[in-house]
Amino acid sequence: MAAPADRVDAVRAFNRFYTRRIGALGERLLDSPFSLAEMRVLYELAHRRAPTATDLCGDLGLDAGYLSRILQRFRRRGYLQREASRADARRRHLRLTPRGRRAFAPYEARARREVRAMLTRLPASRQTHVLGAMRTIERALGGRRTPGAVHLRPHGPGDMGWVVYRHGALYAQEWRYSDEFEALVARIVADFLDRFDPTGERCWIAEQGGDIVGSVFVVRKSKTIAKLRLLLVEPHARGLGVGRRLIDACVQFAREAGYRKMTLWTQSHLHAARRLYEHAGFHCVARAKHRSFGKNLVAETWELAL
Repeated sequence: MAAPADRVDAVRAFNRFYTRRIGALGERLLDSPFSLAEMRVLYELAHRRAPTATDLCGDLGLDAGYLSRILQRFRRRGYLQREASRADARRRHLRLTPRGRRAFAPYEARARREVRAMLTRLPASRQTHVLGAMRTIERALGGRRTPGAVHLRPHGPGDMGWVVYRHGALYAQEWRYSDEFEALVARIVADFLDRFDPTGERCWIAEQGGDIVGSVFVVRKSKTIAKLRLLLVEPHARGLGVGRRLIDACVQFAREAGYRKMTLWTQSHLHAARRLYEHAGFHCVARAKHRSFGKNLVAETWELAL
């Protein structure tokens, strides 16, 4: 289905704004002797381990002849050296010389300062929003990035809205749950905020590169029993150990808070989550058929002795 004209115009407007914002419209980038394409090639050479010209062409989408002319200019300036591959003598690996690194370093430092200054003008919540939007665009358009470190933090303003939204959207998309499930999640998080007791309850938000990628809750069921609730990991962050870290944080907190047992409620078809619970030491103690969220399901209660 072709994109509507107004959406095409919106993307073009954003492109015009952002290229102007980062100073990409000038003949030379960052008042340097390099064009935007030359600076990007320098960046790749400085941050990658001996790529070939073929690698750069494919990853940067550059015409081979255009890239060859850029590399020739770098060689004439003493910025670039080539080494034959030990595995295939026909391939030439590219490396920046010390002179090339010295030429690039001031502009790399300036670019980082300018981006830091741009972000610093925003409050932390807006920084997170901007970085998350960038990640969304990158993923949607097929971008590839080496996963950054994931860190866990306590919940803050706005996080509960994200928890409700992502649970509703993901479970509808992946399991065709009705909006009855989103309503349940909304009630759970509302109760959590209304009755929050930090001595025995906690929410963790998992972040990666400013993007929220997961969440989990510990709530008080009784004086001796804690309940793990609302474990969620975004699809693009699965397989990185995020779920295990969230569950481990819950178990450790429950032990330190003095609980004797931890329990959770899940569904039999949520195989990935069930494997995580089993790995953490939980075991299923009860199963029951039920009709919820527009589906016929089998609910499971799992427990862990602390």
